[in-house]
Amino acid sequence: MLSFERELWGAGKEFVAGVDEVGRGPLAGPVVTAAVILPKDFSLIGVDDSKKLSPKRRDELFDQIKEAAVCWAIGRREPARIDEINILEATKEAMADAIKSLPVKPQHVLIDAVRLPGLDMPQTSIIKGDARSVSIAAASILAKVTRDREMEEMAKIYPGYAFESNKGYGTAAHYEGLKAQGPCPIHRKTFLPKEET
Repeated sequence: MLSFERELWGAGKEFVAGVDEVGRGPLAGPVVTAAVILPKDFSLIGVDDSKKLSPKRRDELFDQIKEAAVCWAIGRREPARIDEINILEATKEAMADAIKSLPVKPQHVLIDAVRLPGLDMPQTSIIKGDARSVSIAAASILAKVTRDREMEEMAKIYPGYAFESNKGYGTAAHYEGLKAQGPCPIHRKTFLPKEET
């Protein structure tokens, strides 16, 4: 999990940022990204792809990563922007925002699966990066916990879609809510079945 980072650290790149996203697939809510720069002595047991971890473990690691990191930042794009330019482009914009928001400028960026045009620093796109790079895995945890907590709050504002459990993904309960009351303001219109829009 540290091989990419160690290679870059060995080449004199002290500040290596990992970047990941959460929320490309849901029918509702934002896409959320995180960028995080970890110190060379970073050691937290259990940092892995956020999808493999229990919610309780993610919450624990969320606080520990924030405390241990050199710095971290969150980016996001709302449903209206996702509908306007498509989810991939919205994800790239949110990733770029997270990187630019870091208080320390990275000397190299490790990104899960995508390449970012116009980035003014070297980047490496790593397929399944959240399972192969500790920096990307840490970013995936920060993004996932941030988004999940927000969707739990959205469940209180927009009840009836089971956002508290499905986080905006297309579960049976979510589709039942759409049938009963139609879409709410945080639904992505381009993601909904034609009969629901």
